[in-house]
Amino acid sequence: MKHTRTASVIGVAAASVLLLAGCSSQSSSTSAAQTKSDLKVTVSTTQLADFTKQVVGDTGAQVTEIVAPNQSPHDLELTAATSAAIADSGAVIVNGFGLDQVVTDAAPADKVIDTSTGVTPIPATDDEKEEAEEGHSHAELVNDPHIWTDPANAKIQVQNIADGLAKADPDHADAYKSNASAYESKLDDVDKWITDTFAPVQPDARKFVSTHDAFAYFVKAFDITQDDSVLNSLDDHAEPSEAELQALVTKIKGTGVKAVFAEASVDPKIVQRIADESGVKLYSGDDALYGDSLGEAGSEGETYLKATVHNVTLIGQSWGLDPKAPEGL
Repeated sequence: MKHTRTASVIGVAAASVLLLAGCSSQSSSTSAAQTKSDLKVTVSTTQLADFTKQVVGDTGAQVTEIVAPNQSPHDLELTAATSAAIADSGAVIVNGFGLDQVVTDAAPADKVIDTSTGVTPIPATDDEKEEAEEGHSHAELVNDPHIWTDPANAKIQVQNIADGLAKADPDHADAYKSNASAYESKLDDVDKWITDTFAPVQPDARKFVSTHDAFAYFVKAFDITQDDSVLNSLDDHAEPSEAELQALVTKIKGTGVKAVFAEASVDPKIVQRIADESGVKLYSGDDALYGDSLGEAGSEGETYLKATVHNVTLIGQSWGLDPKAPEGL
């Protein structure tokens, strides 16, 4: 009887030790899961900054943006501060297709996450090539770099970011991938919303004229006709002559469009004159499109999803539609 009681005491003690050990192991695991990431990430463009923040979530990884809201990435230049941020980063995220080549060149190859990987390219126009030469990207463009304008491409970019960050910071890989998956669902939702919004307009009536050819992937994805010969040369670098202005007026009248769009990063004064003389409505200022850059905090273009909804709403209105913004974006 004495031996039995002693064995019972020993058994209880052993069980307690195992229980405590299990609690200790669980506590250790929970503590590890709650550890914040010390990864530093530098991103080139405003769109990539938004995508990256969505993927990073609350992991604690630090995101540094090079291009500011409403700034053209074609004017991207590295400063002492941004060069230092690149050197101090564990991951450097670039758009690719030459848009931000100066950033790619400044970062160690093993740290670069090129978000254009897997995207089917559209050849760059002559105007885009000329703009790249006049800008500071130090790249000879072969392909159109504005890949994010198609939400399907944005999904590819987000996945590339998640994969790259998971490799750079394996301890938080699951969080990056989970956050990316949740955001990709929203991109699917906005993609479907665009298709449904434009559905009442026949493809041959979907005409679009903008001050800059930054929407090639968007117009291709949604069966829109963009006249590349009209205002594409009137970008944020252009200073057209009087003869060139009158030529643009003539071209716009010839397209039969009822509206022209100015990007948010473009001074709308010249475009306003062209619109007035052409007899069409100008969408500019607060009603400008977000193409090369997202807008400042608090604006309708502060995030990629909001900027996309803003653009589609205005384009739809120019075709006589009354788009209703989707909920939850």
